[in-house]
Amino acid sequence: MNQPNDPDNLQELIARIRDHTREMDEVSVGDLLSAAGERSFGPVVLVAGLITLAPLIGDIPGVPTLLGLLVLLTLGQLLFQRESIWIPARLSERRISREKLFKGLDWMDRPARKLDDWTRRRLTFLVRSPGQLAMAVVCMLVSLAMPLMEFIPFSANGAGLALMAFGLSIVARDGLLALLALAFTGGTAWFVLTNLPV
Repeated sequence: MNQPNDPDNLQELIARIRDHTREMDEVSVGDLLSAAGERSFGPVVLVAGLITLAPLIGDIPGVPTLLGLLVLLTLGQLLFQRESIWIPARLSERRISREKLFKGLDWMDRPARKLDDWTRRRLTFLVRSPGQLAMAVVCMLVSLAMPLMEFIPFSANGAGLALMAFGLSIVARDGLLALLALAFTGGTAWFVLTNLPV
């Protein structure tokens, strides 16, 4: 599911987003996908997780649901092996200010360096098909739950962390990180279920 021009790590993805959006006053979902490489499973999930996790962006009401829908639509089409991904205009044209985006990316710089130092190619059978197929299904389940998470403080951040870990595991071909992503997903699911309003 990956393409030759995909980013190789999280720092490269952040740099691509900055370079692609530097001259814009507002940044659309379509702009973010264009910077990430919108035909690939890993970068799309990685950018959705990154933006959901980033302060000032992921905390905006509606953003986790929007990004969950993006992941769901993208992975659904990739699973059916479409040559290109169709995103509805209303979704693709949703915008945030470049200032907020860059503040969130600045916050991610240091964790990105640490993550990239830690990730490497290992247990690669887990991030190749059918391992990628299994991860796609789990990411779609996380995405379906993201609207509910907007009502439970901090749970959307857990979903963002899980999606970012899944995406980075594909980009870096790191099966150990994929296993950790499954653990993040399980932890987030437990947190959501134990904090549901009764």
